[in-house]
Amino acid sequence: MDELKNAMRAKDEAALRTLRAIKAAILIEKTSEGATDTISEATEAKMLQKLAKQRRDSLEIFEKQNREDLASKEREELAIIERFLPKQISADELKAELQAIIAQVGAKTAADMGKVMGVASKQLAGKTDGKAISEAVKQLLS
Repeated sequence: MDELKNAMRAKDEAALRTLRAIKAAILIEKTSEGATDTISEATEAKMLQKLAKQRRDSLEIFEKQNREDLASKEREELAIIERFLPKQISADELKAELQAIIAQVGAKTAADMGKVMGVASKQLAGKTDGKAISEAVKQLLS
């Protein structure tokens, strides 16, 4: 809420638009069926990951269609959302973590990808997105 107030004072349209979207997502989560009045940090991180993924997907589409006006808005919003996300791990750190998980579950071939993905998704939640995990696992198991 403090960030939202600061964005209003600064008349920062991009920050204001993005922070309102985050606030709306939080309100939806709090009022969803079976929800309590508070949400956990894990749920909050998952929600922010989802918002960031939506922005990345839209950005990719807008860049393919040469719509720089729309792509710039998505970049601005993505940068603001990423300020609230936990620090993302690098590709090298991701591979190191995944190699440890592969050794832990005893995966040998691509057929074992499901085992690895189950453990990796839980351990790396919030640190990177599922698409990056999936691609790295495919490379390591092939």
